[in-house]
Amino acid sequence: MLPALPDGDERELESSEEGGGAGEERRPERHGSTYHGLYGYRSLTLLDTNLPAEAETELRGFIAKRLTKGALFEGMGSVASVGLSIPESKVGCYYCRFQQDNLLEMATLESDANAPEYVVCFLGGSEKEDTFRLELDKYVQSLKINLDLEQKNLESCVSPYLRSWFEDAICPIQRVVQLFQDKLAFLLHAALSYTPVEVKNADERTEKDISRFLAAASLQGLVQEGTMTSLCIAMSEEQRKALLIDCSAAQPQLHNAGSNRFCEDWMQAFVNGAEGGNPFLFRQILENFKLKAIQDINNLKRFIRQAEMNHYALFKCYLFLKNCGSGDILLKIVKVEHAEMPEARNVVTVLEEFMRETAVA
Repeated sequence: MLPALPDGDERELESSEEGGGAGEERRPERHGSTYHGLYGYRSLTLLDTNLPAEAETELRGFIAKRLTKGALFEGMGSVASVGLSIPESKVGCYYCRFQQDNLLEMATLESDANAPEYVVCFLGGSEKEDTFRLELDKYVQSLKINLDLEQKNLESCVSPYLRSWFEDAICPIQRVVQLFQDKLAFLLHAALSYTPVEVKNADERTEKDISRFLAAASLQGLVQEGTMTSLCIAMSEEQRKALLIDCSAAQPQLHNAGSNRFCEDWMQAFVNGAEGGNPFLFRQILENFKLKAIQDINNLKRFIRQAEMNHYALFKCYLFLKNCGSGDILLKIVKVEHAEMPEARNVVTVLEEFMRETAVA
């Protein structure tokens, strides 16, 4: 569950002054061992697993019930809590039906409705694995491309890929937090402000981890697609330099980095959570970070609508921007969204002038 956020104008301003509750303490959870299972779809023939025999039989029974209910969807996984005969007793289980890509093409060409399909299961942590469902869907997409069930390929490629699911799909955010530590605020700011990022002297996994973190921290899918495109264009027109991340040393060196109080407050929440070492906690903090950013954007847009007819509301806009900790980013976003609305655009122009004067003072 996401924490409740305050309602009402006065409470909005108060929550912004306090940093939006970013540093709220949370109890760390352990995620224990991880498991996988790969089956033929219709027969549920076991192809690969690292589960003990009794637990594997129980998992197959669980999948058989889902199959009977028609609850296995092509390329789109589901998550449930499953009780098995393993030390963890009850774990989160992601399960997904898929078809190998080249076989999918053959089925289309030959109109063969009986092309082989498979079911993959990833087990570990808790049902909070659902927060990573999209990442696991992408992980299965790569499996579709690499899958070759010849015994030699199964042992050398498919089995290692299945065993690595937790490290590759779940842990990137955690690794980035541990790598950047108090420099994480710069990454959060780059993600929110659509600043381009260049990584150099990093190994392949680190570069992918940073890219995944930036994608997960951005507001893509939460703001209008046209707004995102316009923001990227606006950033290019400003000729803003890319954030450069040099990973040649043990601690990354950042150049052209930007930050604000909002991102620094949330960075502290990540650093505080690092002691527990729980990737599910980091993902929840990241989702709360985006939720608060969206709430602040919506509050500012509402204040701007009021300010079109009320000078006091204009002052409230200014106070909100001053106190929220991310006024620099919020103004850019609402400026793009109100570009075709003359009255709102005028309010934004006045607010920009206020903010410039405050910065100079």
